[in-house]
Amino acid sequence: MAKEQVRPLIYRPPPRWYFWTALGAALAIHATAVALSQRHEAAAVDLPPQPPQVIEATLAPPESTPPPEDIPLPEPPPPPDIKPEFVEERTPPPRPPPSAQQPKFTPIKAAALSMSQAKAYAVYNPRPPYPYEARAHKIMGSGVITVDVDAASGNVTNASVTQSIGNSILDDAAVSTFRRWRFRPGSVSKVRIPITFTMTGASY
Repeated sequence: MAKEQVRPLIYRPPPRWYFWTALGAALAIHATAVALSQRHEAAAVDLPPQPPQVIEATLAPPESTPPPEDIPLPEPPPPPDIKPEFVEERTPPPRPPPSAQQPKFTPIKAAALSMSQAKAYAVYNPRPPYPYEARAHKIMGSGVITVDVDAASGNVTNASVTQSIGNSILDDAAVSTFRRWRFRPGSVSKVRIPITFTMTGASY
């Protein structure tokens, strides 16, 4: 039995005119469908104009408002009785009498006094100290110191050695102390003070 020869199947692409033919047919079908749809559109119907209808409406007359009633105003209250305030008249206090002017102090010319007389007028009279150096050397002596006093204030203005005690240390101690003395104003003007230095101290 003879065998049939099987021929191989070879794929051959369709020619190009097939593609263009199919594309043209599709476009033709689409254009026909669009034309048919436009023909079936309903034509506009022109209706005759309708005459306007007039509706008569009857308005109710407005209600008349009654005039406002005259409301009497209340009478104002009577003014209160205002009593005049009592004003107390104050008499100014009496002026104090003019102070009597104090008479100016007129210094009294005082005479020179001794120490025994001037002691009664002395306000501040410290005792001269005994210097340590003079005490160490046992220096002693007596002398006279004269002081000048301002009669107006009583302060000593000057102190001088009238009679030396015998040592400058003792003289200086006595003079520096007597310059600080004070007397009653107008009591004395000059005082002579005799002074003695011993081992127990100064005495006058």
